[in-house]
Amino acid sequence: MKIVTGIQMQALDRRTISEAQIPSLVLMERAGAGAVDFIQSRFGPLRGKTVTILCGKGNNGGDGFVVARGLRQRQTKVAVLLLAPPTDLSRDASVMYRRWLRVGGKSATKLFRSSEQVQPILASSDLIVDALLGTGLSTHVTGAYREAIQLINQAGRPVIAIDMPSGIHADNGALLGQAVPASATVTFALPKLALYVGPGIDHAGIIHVVDIGIPAAYIDALDSRTIVVTKELVADALPARATSSHKGTFGHAGILAGSVGKTGAAALAARAALRVGAGLVTVGIPGSVNDVLEAKLLEAMTLPLPETKARTLARSGLDRVLAFMRARTAIAIGPGLSTHPETVELIQSLMKHLDRPAVLDADALNALASRASLLTECKIPPILTPHPGEMARLEVEATPQSVNADRLGTARRFARERGVFLVLKGARTVIARPDGLLAICPTGNPGMATAGTGDVLTGMVVGLLAQGVPTWEAACAATYLHGAAGDLAAQQLGQAGMLAGDLIAHIPHALQAIKR
Repeated sequence: MKIVTGIQMQALDRRTISEAQIPSLVLMERAGAGAVDFIQSRFGPLRGKTVTILCGKGNNGGDGFVVARGLRQRQTKVAVLLLAPPTDLSRDASVMYRRWLRVGGKSATKLFRSSEQVQPILASSDLIVDALLGTGLSTHVTGAYREAIQLINQAGRPVIAIDMPSGIHADNGALLGQAVPASATVTFALPKLALYVGPGIDHAGIIHVVDIGIPAAYIDALDSRTIVVTKELVADALPARATSSHKGTFGHAGILAGSVGKTGAAALAARAALRVGAGLVTVGIPGSVNDVLEAKLLEAMTLPLPETKARTLARSGLDRVLAFMRARTAIAIGPGLSTHPETVELIQSLMKHLDRPAVLDADALNALASRASLLTECKIPPILTPHPGEMARLEVEATPQSVNADRLGTARRFARERGVFLVLKGARTVIARPDGLLAICPTGNPGMATAGTGDVLTGMVVGLLAQGVPTWEAACAATYLHGAAGDLAAQQLGQAGMLAGDLIAHIPHALQAIKR
């Protein structure tokens, strides 16, 4: 599903109205009705509940009036607060306001006048709907709108934002002085970029997209090089499992990982690869820590490899490592390898030999920090999975702060320049491919900010690659399933106490949810 800026969405609306001859009021009715359906599904029966809707003077307020009417028809107690006199409403908003009055009456509609007036109304509400500003905002919020947003934030009630949380810039997710942190955002036609970047991430809440009838041909013609990873994309990527299948059918993943004190990273990656469906997994590990790893793994195999005195993989073991790689369907390199100079040399030497699907993470990325040009020697473009710190080490003159300030631009630029697939981890992980296409992952939560979850992702990526899933699809699907498993773990355990192993335990449940 394509992601659009506010400007692109406005152009789609105009084309739909002028060329497809779908009236703007029809689009607004569909938007409001879809929002009501979502509210009903999310918050249960609405009959008897109290909902306050704050409406601005533009078309976002018009959507709010449609929501008010739909909620009233479902026997909800609705109060509408206007941020502008009715005479100042936009043309479409004015029409929807009059339709609302025929259902709700003037007694349920009040003009926003003061905090003292509004505070008790919000305090007595079961739910608040933000229909103040929408996608048209480009300057800092001031005056009554700023005051209204502050009151919403102080009320401590669930908030549904209509199309965009008020106070967030629709094109870049920037905070425009004061913004509504929504419990959920109901956005229309296509997801907006601002919901997935910058402060917009923290203010969007759950994102739900409502189809309002924009012709598919117009969407296809839209010049957007950014998409959101969907459940359907992942379902299409996963390989079928025929009745006649056997373990060889689903590939043999090889993982070069581990060193003294870091066998846990290797174990997590191996278990994740198996859980995502790989038929066989073998971990290449420094010889002296092989027994430690074997004690942690039952279903995966291990292979002791030549090591340094520091008990890390040795440069002298290059031929053994190459033989290991040639016998595997796909390769993962990096978790827990260490940055020992010999190990770094080994990893650098492997790049020109990468002739099969591969994922590079952790210390494999650190080994390339000053030698990222070696990536162009890979015979098949690998997948890189850096966090912002690792990304900064790969980029010239970059810092974690500069990476996070332009996550989409950083990912797109690096993937193009180095001819690789890039998974830039973080809140709303970004996946980039060499031709400049970007995907944003909608799954995942802060509970995943714990040691080892990156190793789990590496294992999931190589597990899908081993099954023959193409590189781009494997990167997108693994990232989505990784986040979905984290979301399931958080539902069961809460975020604060989550461990990386909890994600692995929920991978099968995430896969099952995709197939439904």
